[in-house]
Amino acid sequence: MTPFILIAEDEDSVVELLRYNLDREGYEIGIARDGEEALVMMRERAPDLLLLDWMLPKVTGIEVCRQVRSRTETRNLPIIMLTARTEEADRIRGLDTGADDYITKPFSTTELMARIRAVLRRIRPGLADDVLRCGGVEINRGAHTVLRNGKELHLGPTEFRLLDYLMQRPGRVFSREQLLDAVWGADVYVEARTVDVHIGRLRKALNKYSDVDLIRTVRSAGYSLVPPKEEGPIV
Repeated sequence: MTPFILIAEDEDSVVELLRYNLDREGYEIGIARDGEEALVMMRERAPDLLLLDWMLPKVTGIEVCRQVRSRTETRNLPIIMLTARTEEADRIRGLDTGADDYITKPFSTTELMARIRAVLRRIRPGLADDVLRCGGVEINRGAHTVLRNGKELHLGPTEFRLLDYLMQRPGRVFSREQLLDAVWGADVYVEARTVDVHIGRLRKALNKYSDVDLIRTVRSAGYSLVPPKEEGPIV
């Protein structure tokens, strides 16, 4: 099951940064621009984790946190608080109010993604499973291993990230540009044709122990990973 993360943040630049990185990680995302909207959205659908800005309009992050902890339905909801406040007293207040973790702005997105995984793993282990399975392929992020039909495949780091990204969204077609942004990063200049080379390497590795090609090339569109029709959903 894909974890649903609610972002409660009013700064556009921070929202876009979080949206981009969480999407890359394969999370489902909701966005609330103020504390009041966040509370309404959580009544409609409880997220699996809340990224909560301290200084929200209408209802502050501290008050949102307090209300979340007071409701039976959301009492155990994981909360990571984002704030520009760096004083120890502020951190203690945030944690005492009920936040599970606390990170100050500006923050490292790599560190934040790691903290999100850690919180989910600690509080709701089933949502932070580091293993994906699809079409006889098993990818273990923690161990950095890939199996097909029980036999280990040896992938380079780029092919590993490509496979990980494609397995999170089976059947969806991604353009070369989308794959470049997701796997190489938006700030890295790489020729679009480089994707073709790495897809070729990934396809060769995946097909070493099977004659069923899981990667589909869509002319003028891009690539997708298509599990066999008898295959069930990713777990």
